[in-house]
Amino acid sequence: MTERAYLRVVRGNPDDAELAALTAAVVALASADEGGGGREPRVASRWSDRGAMMRVPLRHGPGAWRASAR
Repeated sequence: MTERAYLRVVRGNPDDAELAALTAAVVALASADEGGGGREPRVASRWSDRGAMMRVPLRHGPGAWRASAR
């Protein structure tokens, strides 16, 4: 049975320690994506939302002062 390589060196000549470090990093990233860490996704606070700074232009006319506070 022929096994397919997961990593392939395209350029350079890494030693065994460099390949081991690369393999450990890839395995750690892959395992973090699969399990999700058992945590719920964080919801950004409305205070830190940059989109809230982009507001519509203020309108002139009756009730404009009330609309300016929203």
